[in-house]
Amino acid sequence: MAQEVPDPSDAPEDEEGEEQAPFRRYLTRAGAERMHRELLQLLNEARPKVTAEVSAAAAQGDRSENAEYIYGKKRLREIDRRIRFLSKRLDTATIVTPAEQSDRSKVYFGATVTLEDEAGARFTYQIVGSDEIDATGGRISVESPMGRALLRKAPGDTVEVRRPRGEIELTLVDIRYD
Repeated sequence: MAQEVPDPSDAPEDEEGEEQAPFRRYLTRAGAERMHRELLQLLNEARPKVTAEVSAAAAQGDRSENAEYIYGKKRLREIDRRIRFLSKRLDTATIVTPAEQSDRSKVYFGATVTLEDEAGARFTYQIVGSDEIDATGGRISVESPMGRALLRKAPGDTVEVRRPRGEIELTLVDIRYD
């Protein structure tokens, strides 16, 4: 498990603008691996390719009116920004392996839950960190209203979730830690 290194710039601020204690940022092992693959792809493929394109465009002469050069430099800044972001997130995150969860009777970070709404429709979601959310892929943030409502609940518990379309009542049917 990676050791968390709190970053003061990530600390939420109170009303006077003073920093509060840093909060923990969690990633599932699978989410950390996806981010690491993206980081390696940017470092080993995308950045060298764009750097070569910028070098070739710079060799053409006047850079002030060279659209390929200007666009390439912009793309290079975007890649570098994403590399810094991914590196920082991976360095400061606490990596959690859901399968290693000891208390499987309640919902905690990394759990895969099956919910049933008032109409009897069933939905399955995994509770993940904010960097891993994918609603269409069934991954919701632990910080979302639904994620917060589900924490520490057991099968059979009912939760009310406030959402933009109104409140909904959901019953927790099953919990898995894959």
